[in-house]
Amino acid sequence: MNEIHFAETADNWLEKRIASSCKKNNIKQVVCTTPNFLNIPDEVKAFFDKKKHYFQTDFYIQQRKQRNILVDAMLQPVGGKWTFDADNRAKFPKNEVVPSYPFPKENEWVKEARIYVAQHFSTNYGSSKMPFGNGTYPTTFDEAENWLSNFLEQRFSKFGVYEDSLVAHEKILYHSVLTPMLNIGLLNPQQIIDAALLTASHNNIPLNSLEGFIRQIIGWREFIRIVYHREGSLQRTKNYWGFERKIPASFYDGTTGIVPVDTVIKKLLDTGYNHHIERLMVLGNFMLLCEFDPNQVHQWFMEMYIDSYDWVMVPNVYGMTQFADGGLMTTKPYISGSNYILKMSDYKKDAWCEIWDALFWRFMHVHRDFFSKNPRLGMLIRTFDKMNEGKRNNHLNIAEKFLAQLDK
Repeated sequence: MNEIHFAETADNWLEKRIASSCKKNNIKQVVCTTPNFLNIPDEVKAFFDKKKHYFQTDFYIQQRKQRNILVDAMLQPVGGKWTFDADNRAKFPKNEVVPSYPFPKENEWVKEARIYVAQHFSTNYGSSKMPFGNGTYPTTFDEAENWLSNFLEQRFSKFGVYEDSLVAHEKILYHSVLTPMLNIGLLNPQQIIDAALLTASHNNIPLNSLEGFIRQIIGWREFIRIVYHREGSLQRTKNYWGFERKIPASFYDGTTGIVPVDTVIKKLLDTGYNHHIERLMVLGNFMLLCEFDPNQVHQWFMEMYIDSYDWVMVPNVYGMTQFADGGLMTTKPYISGSNYILKMSDYKKDAWCEIWDALFWRFMHVHRDFFSKNPRLGMLIRTFDKMNEGKRNNHLNIAEKFLAQLDK
């Protein structure tokens, strides 16, 4: 064999292994452009070379203009705004009934895989049962296209308004759940964008849903891949906070005692999937407050999700959820107290709130040098300092007690 042809892997460790093996065996590499992304990294090099930090919104606006998506003749945004995030933060109504999901039935390959997993990995976390009752994820091109079509027909119109909602016993809501198929090539991003724009042109799809969905594809997904390509090898070496705590077994089986965290983990164990707010603002948020080693967090996300790939998880963990890179792609950590969870969800105020809030205030207090430099976050430090001494100490004692039991 003199040469090998392969599509770009978007995996810098794998690429290094391939390059090393080819060099060792005197084999020529022919790397083809992958259809799994819209951008070729070298084509956006000039855009990012001018910037010290990576901001998704800037990239997203550039992509909208470049691709002539949801812009007018003057390259201004349709609807007058580039994003409609403010319209996409509604709490899920109690009487809202989500449509049924057309999960494919088990085929011979899925059955074979389930039996193999049950035989060889029975003690691993997760389940070898069907992830959605009698249904599973699409495993063929036709099934993936049918799944995309059903989303556009049945859930697309309400995707935007409820995309940040948290519902304890719902796994999908109005989300598309396309990444398991998109990340392995059963769907491609151009196909998804074309289908979404076509659907919106023939149906009354609210602009906040259309724009929010397009932003997930040409904004966030493309942005994360570019950041990984340019900075992933550096990001994965960073530990801005210096955290070293190991993730205990309770975060693998959903027995932390924190109701939203345990609920999300148990859904994950059943399906291999959570939507983005469950990942970012429940799991990532709480893991940062627990001060886990970011390498452990990266490993956890890589192990647990059906759509996990190195290019996805390195920027999302070291950059977005854990702020381990010190702000390469975000201006502040994504952390909150329990009030955000209660505001966006149907979780009830209970003992878990006291622990969550204690961890939040402890984190702000311990890292006050960082937060005091940010005017908005500095206000929270002043709020903590204005509490009476007994209340402050109570928060700190509750937090330290919870963290201590994580180390047992």
